[in-house]
Parts: sequence; structure tokens; C-alpha cells
Amino acid sequence: MKNVSFNFSLSTIAILVVFLSFSSCSKDDLPKQEEEEQVETDPDDPVIQSDEDTGPIVKCTTIGNNAARSTDIPNPVNVGSIDDRSCYANYKESSILGKFWGIYNITHDSNHMDAPNTLQPRIERSLVRSQATGVGSYAKFEGILRILEVGDTSGDQNDGTYFMQAKGKHTGGGGSPDPAICLYLAKPVYGTNDEGKQVQVSFNIYREQINFRGGSGTGGRTEVFLKNVKKNEQVKIELEVGFREDPNNTSKKIHFADAKIGGEEFNWNIPEPERGTQSGIRYGAYRVKGGRAQIRWANTSYIKGEVD
Repeated sequence: MKNVSFNFSLSTIAILVVFLSFSSCSKDDLPKQEEEEQVETDPDDPVIQSDEDTGPIVKCTTIGNNAARSTDIPNPVNVGSIDDRSCYANYKESSILGKFWGIYNITHDSNHMDAPNTLQPRIERSLVRSQATGVGSYAKFEGILRILEVGDTSGDQNDGTYFMQAKGKHTGGGGSPDPAICLYLAKPVYGTNDEGKQVQVSFNIYREQINFRGGSGTGGRTEVFLKNVKKNEQVKIELEVGFREDPNNTSKKIHFADAKIGGEEFNWNIPEPERGTQSGIRYGAYRVKGGRAQIRWANTSYIKGEVD
């Protein structure tokens, strides 16, 4: 009897040890495939988050048909005063990709403010210009750019949309009363999508620079290729326009337009610096001679300095 009772006790203890060991297993002790799968979304994935307009391209819409060029929303996230000359869409904003974005959408022939067949559609923001020309005077703009779509025509000559420009008047006359000095132009590069269609997949960036003060058109400006950026890529932008001392002759000065696009510097000296009277910057979306343009701006800032 004694031996039977002792054996029964050992068996009971063994069962309890196995049961307690199994019960004390944590989630970390289980095989990996038994753990709950955690699915994380990529905030930079344009498929998951997008503010692209994929609707039909039309000239005007009811909501976009603003009566005044200064039509804006209260407290916009983008700096500067708006100039809206497109009846396709008004300025609006999106909150995606971890930032607040200003939306600039324009279409061909949608300028309802100026005389027909004269000036190109635009939704731009202008910044208060530096009115001094002394060495050390400047205007500087910064922001994050995304390009979703730009104007496209049957040929290459008139393709593309301006997303930023340096502005400034000059002495001696010639050209527009409010001339552009250089414009930063995005032209489309096409590729094939999953459906086999040709779509805009990236953009070649050019600086369209004046050859002389007041220069315009093919004879007055030259397009200089800068770099390529991908569709929907977040690109850090800096543009500074101002006056600095000429290192080759301290009695003279240089009027410059220095840009940094995605970390790469593209500096340029403006012709006839002695004639310049201002340093100004505009940004947004300007020119669409075919199709539609969609430009996005975030984290914009602006400062200027004036030295007589």
C-alpha cells in the first residue's frame, strides 16, 4: 500500500509541473508565425494617400470660377498673396504625407481674368519684393515641392508648367512692365503604367533665363536643363535672388538668382546687374498650353533684406 501511495503522488506532481510549464509560456515564446501580424502603412505611398485630381480635364468649373484674382482661403498654410487667374479650380489644401499642402491646379485656356489668347492661366503666390539694390539685399524663398502633372501639347516646344520664378523691374525700359528674370519650368517625361497607358512619370526641370533685360520668347530667353525629379517626389526647394559684390571687381556688383533643388545648387548671375532695381519671387502653378497642371507646395517660408 505504501508503495502504491508514493507512486501516485509522484505521478500527480509530474502532471502539475507539465501543466504549470505550459500555462506560463508567454507570447514571446511562441513561434513567430503564431504571433499576430502587424500591417503598417507607408505614409509616403502615393497609392494609399493622394491628392491628385484624376477627374476629366475641363476649362472651367463652377467652384473654380472666382470673380477676383485675390480669392483665397482663410489663413492659408502657404506664404504670400494669391493671384488666381484660372476658372478650373481655386486654391485649396490637403493634409497628407505628414504635411499640409497648398494645391495649385490649372488647365489649358482657363484664364478667365485677362483678354482671351493673351496671358497664360495661373494660380501663384507673390512675395513682397526687396526694393534695395545694395550689396547684401536679397529675397529668399524655401518650400517643399511635389509635381503631379504639367501641361502637355502636341509638340515639345510649349510643354511644361512653371512652378517658380524670379521677378524684378529694371531701368532703361524694354520688355514687360513687370518682367520675369528667370522661370523654373517642369516638362513631362512619359512612361507606361500598369494598364499599358502612357503617363507622366517624372519631370525635367529647366531654368528659363533671360539673355538680356526684358528678354522674352525664343530670342530673349534660353532654357537650361537642371535635373529630373520623379512624379510625387518631395523636393526641397530654395531660391534666393539678390545682390552681392563682384569678386573680380569690388566696385561692381552681381545680381544673382541662386536655386537649390533637391540639395543640388543651380546658381546663375543675371545679365546687366547695374540695371536691376528689385529682387522678387513668385511660386505656384503658371502656364499650361495643353492639358492640366497640378503643383503642390508645403513648408513655405520667405525672408528678405534690404541694403541701400
